[in-house]
Amino acid sequence: MAEQTIRQLAAAPTVQQPLCITFPQGDTPFQLKAGLIHLLPTFHGLPNESPHKHLSEFHLVCSSMKPQGVSKDQIKLRAFSFSLSGIAKEWLFYLPPNSITTL
Repeated sequence: MAEQTIRQLAAAPTVQQPLCITFPQGDTPFQLKAGLIHLLPTFHGLPNESPHKHLSEFHLVCSSMKPQGVSKDQIKLRAFSFSLSGIAKEWLFYLPPNSITTL
């Protein structure tokens, strides 16, 4: 194995790792509206926060959206990362690729 310089070790990876969220095959492309993103509850991963309450609120907000030709799972999978912040969002990036397939 070739030795690397500190600069090489500190450089950002050039290959993008696969995301932990897998979108359904044949997923109809759509954009989340900014207004929807602002309605999502935010989970920071703090000790005083309940992940169960967050998911209940998340499901409630997502169920109120009904873009034509888009399933509820597609909406939830696309919106989930926007509902996380801080250490909760960091956690999302360390999950194995394709580990979230439904919400």
